[in-house]
Amino acid sequence: MGVPAFFRWLSRKYPSIIVHCVEEKGKECNGVRIPVDTTKPNPNEVEFDNLYLDMNGIIHPCTHPEDKPAPKNEDEMMVAIFEYIDRLFNIVRPRRVLYMAIDGVAPRAKMNQQRSRRFRASKEGVELVEEKSRVREEVIQKGGYLPPEEIKERFDSNCITPGTEFMDNLAHCLRYYVAERLTNDPGWKNIVVFLSDASVPGEGEHKIMDFIRRQRAQPNHDPNTHHCLCGADADLIMLGLATHEPNFTIIREEFKPNKPRPCGLCGQTGHEIKDCQGMPREKQGQHDEFANTMPSAEQEFIFIRLCVLREYLARELTMASLPFPFDFERSVDDWVFMCFFVGNDFLPHLPSLEIRDYQSETRCLNGYLTQNGYVNLERVEMIMQAVGVAEDNIFKKRKEDEAEQQGPAYLTTGQFAPHALGRRDRPEAVQNARHQACDMRMQSNMVKLGVSIRLVLFCVKSLSTDGQFVKTLTDSCVMLWEEGWKQRYYKNKFDVDATDEDFRRKVVQSYGCASWKWYFPFHYAPFASDFKDIKDMFSDFEKDTKPFKPLEQLMGVFPAASGNFLPPTWRNLMSSPDSSIIDFYPDDFAIDLNGKKYAWQGVALLPFVDERRLRAALADVYPDLTPEEKRRNSLGSDVLFLGKSHPLFDFIHELYRTESNEVRNPTPSLCHGIQGRLNLDDDPILPDKVKFKDPQYPDGFVFKAVLLPGAKIPSKVLKPEDWVRGNGQSWRPQLGFNPNRQQAHLDQSGFRALGTLHPETFFMGHRCLSAVTQYSSFKYF
Repeated sequence: MGVPAFFRWLSRKYPSIIVHCVEEKGKECNGVRIPVDTTKPNPNEVEFDNLYLDMNGIIHPCTHPEDKPAPKNEDEMMVAIFEYIDRLFNIVRPRRVLYMAIDGVAPRAKMNQQRSRRFRASKEGVELVEEKSRVREEVIQKGGYLPPEEIKERFDSNCITPGTEFMDNLAHCLRYYVAERLTNDPGWKNIVVFLSDASVPGEGEHKIMDFIRRQRAQPNHDPNTHHCLCGADADLIMLGLATHEPNFTIIREEFKPNKPRPCGLCGQTGHEIKDCQGMPREKQGQHDEFANTMPSAEQEFIFIRLCVLREYLARELTMASLPFPFDFERSVDDWVFMCFFVGNDFLPHLPSLEIRDYQSETRCLNGYLTQNGYVNLERVEMIMQAVGVAEDNIFKKRKEDEAEQQGPAYLTTGQFAPHALGRRDRPEAVQNARHQACDMRMQSNMVKLGVSIRLVLFCVKSLSTDGQFVKTLTDSCVMLWEEGWKQRYYKNKFDVDATDEDFRRKVVQSYGCASWKWYFPFHYAPFASDFKDIKDMFSDFEKDTKPFKPLEQLMGVFPAASGNFLPPTWRNLMSSPDSSIIDFYPDDFAIDLNGKKYAWQGVALLPFVDERRLRAALADVYPDLTPEEKRRNSLGSDVLFLGKSHPLFDFIHELYRTESNEVRNPTPSLCHGIQGRLNLDDDPILPDKVKFKDPQYPDGFVFKAVLLPGAKIPSKVLKPEDWVRGNGQSWRPQLGFNPNRQQAHLDQSGFRALGTLHPETFFMGHRCLSAVTQYSSFKYF
């Protein structure tokens, strides 16, 4: 969901939601490695049914780790990914389903965020190489020692995007990996494995949630299925709660703030590249011998128990003497809904709302904000106006807190001055013909949207606290803590007067609808106080839109420096001066810190991609695609794997024996009530696999914010002393789910844990937009 520091805030406020994972390690006997027997009961004293892997959270740290040497080639990357999955499987030990979801093509709103990240990554990668080269030369000139520079091509993490050869290779490798485990690992023999690779549209976590919601809507769904979702994104906490399943746990790597990172030149900790002085003389020569053999500390995993979070929220949200019946499920829906204003991958957050400003405050609105996926906009407006009244005080308090933390180096502008850190720089012009072409086309495009964005040709270099030089706008400071802040904000960020009510209404109206094509066409959000008369503002939704194809998305999110992942004539559109879309790919761009301290927190002022112009340009190069590129540019479907001992095997084997390509629904009893549409795969890998499509929702289906009939609520675990923990206090979570350390049994039904987890969960009202989309949105009434 993109809420900065959300997990840290949540774990400090509600510390009992976390427990450490108990992990059994493999052994070695006479030089032979003996793997862990995952058929045995889980050492965490809880048996999980389904394990879901948000694969991008695994792919990135395995391909370009921050705390250890990177893999030397693609083969080593694949092995690292397999070992990571093996480790998670060992900890969780699912008994029914393993679902692996890789990010596919995203909606336009998300693509804008991806575009910003990939342009930044490309720019930072080039700057890092330049910085390393400069510092290395300085250290050597001073007589310092550095290990020999490795000559290898820099791994461009932008290749972890749907449509690239890397992602296609990964999908094939994962298929063979799954087939091998199903054949040879006893712990895998009775589970069903789903692989949703990058050819399937939708982000990984949303594909997982869509699978869970659709299974939950089926009549044979087990309401006591115990789900475990792996991923580090904060939005997984919200999405896990949003399933309404009573047993839901999240597993992720333990968060360790301020973890030291080794210098990229000498490999030592305690300093950054810019401060490197080389290695001490007594260590000269040791680096070459031991650098790649010394083991790095293995990251530990933790469980986040959404059940306990529910207990905390029940205490905070429950109110007495209400003029309407209290419904805890709906109150949690409202809590989640309000969190979207604090952070969102699809929208910039409102200036006056940050997670650090959160206060547990309840207002009586004569009802709830949400009901089964519908939002009452009149009540939302009441909340936003209440926040709007407090905006002035929020900005002043935020400024006071920042000044207190930063001390004398923190100026009235809210940014760090270069001279305060030992450097003075004068403003310099960006002399770039490509930039000027971009500016002219941007100005033309923005006029069509009814807004003119101030063109920035002059930038000033400012040193941020992380030691990186970033370009910030000379007029980026709007001083929200001083009178006239709204006028300065709209003039500075949108180049319009704050008294222009029609424009402000246009910005607010753009801050709402969701579809594959929709995106918020501004770099900055409106204020909470701008949400006026919104009752009938969000009514015209464009639902039946289709996602981009993979190569089209690459053209929409890649900088020209990553054009090598695209066909030759396609990448030429990114660099040729004659390209009609050259302005989409600026060589350089400004970053507006927008009141923040670090470059990664700022706003990258990139031009938005015009879909019509992009498609028009691609129409001329589509005929140049090879058959292989056409295949990578097509949309795929989930694939189902299982071993020969599984009850569903004979059903699938019959499909291949008859060579029937018709879509069939398996008998629910063969697969723990899991439903779906199966048909033959074009490239089967033994053991048999088939294409899988999620089942359709029943006619008139409404996803209600209730627990299903038959759901068993686990016993509560919080004790009186747990209510006084938190609020930033240091506390180390307990090991394992069960403090009594009693042994669990695999034949226990329902929740199958011993008096611990208590996840009553909810659904915040997502609606499926179409049969193709994996995404969902709020509807309004």
